[in-house]
Amino acid sequence: MEIERRLVLEVVRVTEQAALAASRLAGKGDKEAVDRAGTEAMRRVLNELPIRGRVVIGEGEMDEAPMLYIGEELGQGGVEVDIAVDPVEGTTTTAKGLPNAVTVIAISERGGLFHAPDMYMEKLIVPPRRRAWWTSPGPSRPTSRPLLWPSSDRWRTSWWWF
Repeated sequence: MEIERRLVLEVVRVTEQAALAASRLAGKGDKEAVDRAGTEAMRRVLNELPIRGRVVIGEGEMDEAPMLYIGEELGQGGVEVDIAVDPVEGTTTTAKGLPNAVTVIAISERGGLFHAPDMYMEKLIVPPRRRAWWTSPGPSRPTSRPLLWPSSDRWRTSWWWF
């Protein structure tokens, strides 16, 4: 199933709103408030969408986390989708006013995302034109290869584990 073009633009709005809400607390030292703000904004916008969404990768089971939890149903009804979220990856850095936080969301047709066990998952973010360089059929492993990506008019280097 192809997710509708309009829905793709709405998902961008989900991440924008989460990032904006969290950024209002940047540098204030309260990482729980940062996470709560990003989560509440993400939930609010997801609940406005024409989807029947289910969180399959989230911030824990319902009894463990008041955040976007695994199994949570979101949306107004419509296309059935699975959702993976991390409203603010980098709550501590945001709370300290440091760079490199990101809002994370992935949406696929129902059954299209792996329902991961409750554990930390590494995230690797690359520009679309570079993703083929980092596709690996094997298991994750540590590496010290630099990942280069364009930022403004210069290249930055970052070390990733994958």
